Amino acid sequence: MTAPDPARAARALRGVAAAILVLEGIAVLFVPRGIAQSGPGLTGGRLTVLLVLAAVLVLAAGVQRRPAGLVVGTVLQVPLLLTGLLNGVMWFVGWAFVLIWAYLLQVRRELLGHPFRDPAAPGPREDGDAAGDGAP
Repeated sequence: MTAPDPARAARALRGVAAAILVLEGIAVLFVPRGIAQSGPGLTGGRLTVLLVLAAVLVLAAGVQRRPAGLVVGTVLQVPLLLTGLLNGVMWFVGWAFVLIWAYLLQVRRELLGHPFRDPAAPGPREDGDAAGDGAP
């Protein structure tokens, strides 16, 4: 199944990817509260790592318009999942987001033919009218 308007579908799916990355960044910001109440507590290094990861996830949401944006978001799923090393609950939250991201890539593959490539720009039509408005 392919989308009737692949360019429009690609834009919509990039918006969904950006929203997921922002939600991931917000979820990472909840981790320090859980760490502070358990184990060795919240150290400066752990807090710095989590704040940097949250900032990078939010910034990656803004990069989704670029061709490499989806690859950046996919790579960031690994450090998100590894936050489970800091707080056990983040294994579940991280896997939930990884599965949502994998589903997004699957939908992109079904609608656009490839999970990471954007659709090619439509070429000129048979009658030579590239704009499609029918004007001479």
